[in-house]
Amino acid sequence: MRIVITGGFGFLGRQVAGALLRTRTFRGAPIGRLVLADRFVPHDSPEAADPLVDVVQGDLADRLDEVFAEPVDVLIHLASAVSAECEADFDLGMSANVDTTRALLEAARAQSATGGPIPLVVFSSSVAVYGSDPALPLPPVVSESTLPTPRSSYGIQKLVCEQLVAEYTRRGFVDGRVTRLMTVSVRPGKPNAAASGFLSGIIREPLAGLAATCPVRPDLRVALASPRRTVEGILRVAEAERASEARWGDPLAEGSGGGPGRLDGGLPVNLPAMTVTVAEMLTTLREVAGDAVADLVTVAPDPRVEAIVGSWPATFDNARAASLGLEPDPSFASVVRDYLDDHADAVAGVLLESRPTGHRR
Repeated sequence: MRIVITGGFGFLGRQVAGALLRTRTFRGAPIGRLVLADRFVPHDSPEAADPLVDVVQGDLADRLDEVFAEPVDVLIHLASAVSAECEADFDLGMSANVDTTRALLEAARAQSATGGPIPLVVFSSSVAVYGSDPALPLPPVVSESTLPTPRSSYGIQKLVCEQLVAEYTRRGFVDGRVTRLMTVSVRPGKPNAAASGFLSGIIREPLAGLAATCPVRPDLRVALASPRRTVEGILRVAEAERASEARWGDPLAEGSGGGPGRLDGGLPVNLPAMTVTVAEMLTTLREVAGDAVADLVTVAPDPRVEAIVGSWPATFDNARAASLGLEPDPSFASVVRDYLDDHADAVAGVLLESRPTGHRR
C-alpha cells in the first residue's frame, strides 16, 4: 500500500504522518511506502529519515509525475494556502488551492483510467465554507446539511474543491471523502498567515514568554479542535468503510449515519467542534499558567481579522462525527494541558513556576 500526504511537512501533515508511522498500518494492512510531498522539507525531520518514507520536494503541481510514479492507494490532501494570504492574494489562493486540487484529481483519474487502483482521496476542507450571508443567516447550530455560504476567498476555494471531490467521486474516478476542519488550537511552532492563527498565538506565545496580540473582541465565540482530535478525525474518516453503496461526496446520496466506524450517505464530515469564547480561552490561560503569562496578551481588535473569523459558525451538531466515534475536546483547559505535555521545550519554564499548583501536570 502506497499512501501520499500532500503538505506532508506542514504541522498537520507531520502529525498525520507520525500517527501512520507509529502503527505502520492502514485499515489493518501494512503500509508499503509513505510519500510526504511538500515545498519545504526540514533538514532535521525524523519523518524524512524513516525508512518507510519517500520525500517529494517542490511545488506540488510540478511534481505530480513523481507523486504518481507508482500507484497511489491513498491520497491525504492537506496542502493549502491559508485564509489571510488567500484574501490578500486572489491568484495565489486559486492556484494553490483550486488549480492544484483539480490537477491532483486529474492525476488520480488518469491512474484509475489506465487500470490502476481507484485512489482513496481525503480532502481537508474547512469551517470557512460556512458564512453568515445577510440573505441566508446561519442557524444557531450548524450541521453538514447547512447550506455553505462562504464569506472569504479561502472558504470559496475550499467549497469549490469539495464539489470537485464530490464530482470525481460520483463519476467513480476516485473514492473521495471530505473532512471539514475546525480551527486547530493550540498549534506549535511559528505563526502562519491564517486569519485564525491568533487562536493559537494568544496561548502559544505567552507560554513561551512572548507578548501576543488578540485581534478580535473577547466575546467572540469560536469552534476549536485540538491537534490530537483533528488528526484522529482525519484518519478516522480516511479509514471508515462505507455503510452502503452511496458514494461519499455524492450530493444525491441519502442518510446520515451507518453505525460506529461506518458512514452512510454523501455529505462531508464536520470534525467535532468545541465552542468557546476568546475570553474563556484567556481565562483558561490565566488559570493554567498564572497572571504573569496571561498578562502578556493585549486585546487590539482588527476589523479585517474579525470580518473573516467572525463570519465562521461557532456551534456545530457533532452527530455525524459521533457516528464515527469522534468527540470534541472535553474542555479548553485539557487542550492547553495537552500542549504543555506535548511541547514542554516550547514553554518558558520560569513563567510557569508561579502557576496554580492544582493545574500542574
